[in-house]
Amino acid sequence: MGNPKLYIETYGCQMNTNDSEVVASVLCNSGFEVTETIEEASLIILNTCAVRDHAENKIFQRLIVIKKLKTTNHDLLVGVIGCMAERLKEQLFERNVKVDIVCGPDSYRKIPELVAIAGKNNQAINVHLSDSETYSDISPMHLGHNRLSAFISIMRGCDNFCTYCIVPYTRGRERSRDAQSIIEEAKNLEKNGFKEVTLLGQNVNSYNHEDFTFPKLMEAVAQAVPSMRVRFTTSHPKDLSNDLLVVMAANNNICKNIHLPVQSGSTNVLELMNRKYTREWYLDRIAAIKQIVPDVTLSTDILSGFCNETEEDHQDTLSLMKTVGFDTAFMFKYSVRPGTLAEKRFEDNIPEDIKLRRLNEIINLQNELSSLSNEADIDKTFEVLVEGISKKSKEEYYGRTSQNKVVVFPKGDAKIGDFVNVKIKGFTSATLMGENI
Repeated sequence: MGNPKLYIETYGCQMNTNDSEVVASVLCNSGFEVTETIEEASLIILNTCAVRDHAENKIFQRLIVIKKLKTTNHDLLVGVIGCMAERLKEQLFERNVKVDIVCGPDSYRKIPELVAIAGKNNQAINVHLSDSETYSDISPMHLGHNRLSAFISIMRGCDNFCTYCIVPYTRGRERSRDAQSIIEEAKNLEKNGFKEVTLLGQNVNSYNHEDFTFPKLMEAVAQAVPSMRVRFTTSHPKDLSNDLLVVMAANNNICKNIHLPVQSGSTNVLELMNRKYTREWYLDRIAAIKQIVPDVTLSTDILSGFCNETEEDHQDTLSLMKTVGFDTAFMFKYSVRPGTLAEKRFEDNIPEDIKLRRLNEIINLQNELSSLSNEADIDKTFEVLVEGISKKSKEEYYGRTSQNKVVVFPKGDAKIGDFVNVKIKGFTSATLMGENI
C-alpha cells in the first residue's frame, strides 16, 4: 500500500507558501508522502488566504470541485488551513463542501492529531492562536521544482491593526523567531544548493529578538551565506530605518529591492486606515532609500476606494505614485472584511463604479511608470539568476535581477541556477529583454 499521500494547494502570500512547507514537514514526519497528483491523495489540504473576499470565494469554488473526489474515494480527507480557517472556524463545517479538518496558522504541529480524529469520521478543528509559536525548530520541506529560491519565516503575527486588515485576527500577535535558528536555516539552504533566500514577516522591520534588530539580522544572514542572494518582505513604512538601508548598501548579496506598501497617498485616508504614518513621512523614507541605496527598485501596495476616500484623496495617491516612480505595484479595490476595525467603525460608502474607475486610473498610471522604469535600464548590465526556460521560446532563459526585475535572454552556455551578466536591449512594462555578456 505504501505511505498515505498528501496533496497541498497554497493560496495567498509568501508566508502561506512557507507555512505549507512547514505543514508538509510535519505530516511527512508522521508518515505521509507528498504527491503532485490530486487523484492519488488520501489527504488534500488547502492553505488559504482571507485578505480579500475574492480569495475566499476562490477557495469555496475549489472545495466544490474537490467534493466530487469524495464520491469515488470515500476515505479521502479534506483540510482547510491558514487564515480563512482561522476566520471562519466551525462555519467551514456548515458549508456543503465536505471539509473534515480546520486548522489555524498556529496549530500546524497538531495536524497529525487532527488527521487521526477526522479518520474516525469526526470533524477535527484547532484554531488556537499562540503568543509564542514560531515553528523555529521545524525544517520546512521545500515543495515543487524550484530548488533555487526559498523562504524563511523570521516572525509571525502582526501588532499594527490597520483598520482594513484581517491579519492580526487570523495570525495573532507579533512574535519574533530566534535569530540563530534563522541563520542556521539559511546556512543549510546554501549547503543544499539554494541561490536565494527571502526573509518573511508581516512587518519585518519590527523584528526584535533578544539583542537582534532587523538590520542586525539582515547583516548576520548576508554574511553567513555570502554565495546567496538575500531578500526580505514586507516592510512597514513607519519602521523602515536608515540602519537597514546602510546594511543593504554595504552588503552586495542583499538584493536592491524594497517592497514598501503605501496603501494611499492621502494623509487623511492613511489616518482612517490606522497606518501610523503620513504622506510626508512616507516620502521622507523614499528620499532616504534613494539617497542611501541609489540602485534600489521600489514596489508597493495600493488600495483604491477605502471608506470616505474623496476624489482629492485619490488624486493624492496618483501624485504620490508619480513622485516616487514605483517600479511595480500590487493594486486592489477595497472590499470590507468581516471582523476588521473598518467594518465596525466605517461605512463602505464608495460606490463600486467609482472604486473601479479609480483603480483603473491607478493601474494605467503604474503601467506607464513601470515602462519608464524598464526603459531606463536599456544598455545597462545586470547580474541575473537563471531561474528557468522562457515560456515563449525554448532557446531563451528567464531570471531576475537583484532589483527583482524579470529578464528574458538567450541561453548561451548558462545553466539554470547560474548567475550571468545580461545587457538589456529591450523591454515591456513587465519584462526586460537582454543578451548574455
